[in-house]
Amino acid sequence: MRVNCVGAIIIDASDRLLLIKRGRPPGVGLWSVPGGRLEPGETDEAGVRREVLEETGLRVEVGRLAGAVDRPGLGGDTYTIRDYLATVAGGELMAGDDAADARWCGRAELLRLPLVEGLLESLRDWDVLPS
Repeated sequence: MRVNCVGAIIIDASDRLLLIKRGRPPGVGLWSVPGGRLEPGETDEAGVRREVLEETGLRVEVGRLAGAVDRPGLGGDTYTIRDYLATVAGGELMAGDDAADARWCGRAELLRLPLVEGLLESLRDWDVLPS
């Protein structure tokens, strides 16, 4: 079964990427961009705003689609993930919902962290890695 998911690629004024540490499967303990499953009838934009707020405490404005990937999910499902560029519009950074941690990461730190499978390659392919 295909499961529609969204994610947010958020880079701040200091050229750091917002990452969350996954607190639940799949990818528990690994770092990723904030995001998750869409709720029934939810638009991608609304899903991005909701997921970012739940996982990071930040409100965002959603921009253009950066790219899309299919990843293996739980129970044999396939997660179809559409990642959007977004900018912070308010709130205060704090991990919440299924995020065990949330933080801003520069490129050097990003390259050292244990990331979910395929994240770094996708960010490179879409030309959205911090400098």
